[in-house]
Amino acid sequence: MSATAHPTVAMRPMLPADVPLLAEIFRDSIEELAADDYSESQREAWAATADDEAAFGKRLAAQLTLVGTLEGSPVGFASLKAPDILDMLYVHPAAGRNGVATMLVNALEKLAAARGAAKLTADVSDAAVDFFAKRGFEAQTRNTRKLGEEWLANTTMEKKLAAKEKAP
Repeated sequence: MSATAHPTVAMRPMLPADVPLLAEIFRDSIEELAADDYSESQREAWAATADDEAAFGKRLAAQLTLVGTLEGSPVGFASLKAPDILDMLYVHPAAGRNGVATMLVNALEKLAAARGAAKLTADVSDAAVDFFAKRGFEAQTRNTRKLGEEWLANTTMEKKLAAKEKAP
């Protein structure tokens, strides 16, 4: 038996066949990683937004969605909703601390800048504020959003992107 000291991290575009697994990653991430910041009923309301997998898949397909993999298996995803809006970033709890989320955010930053965005904005859960702050995002506003019968708080964070260089 051999163990991999450093698992292979990679990314690729989302495929339609990924949707059921991405919905599972979404739900597991919310349940485990947001437990310290949101009540059980808040997490249930949030996770329920992926219960309609067809609608969830349609949302991801309408955006530029990248899938992060470990040893070839999908373990996370991130999506760019508009040229300057990072909409979703979720990594399965069992795959945390392997650089998947960082890789996905870095890729979306580069894609946003290449598309002419001067900044990247994300509505960030309380569980993810520190992750985004370490990557140069700054808090802008505090928000509340109603999901079902629950109110959830988040923070709009923004990062200024490097200006795209023009060819001489």
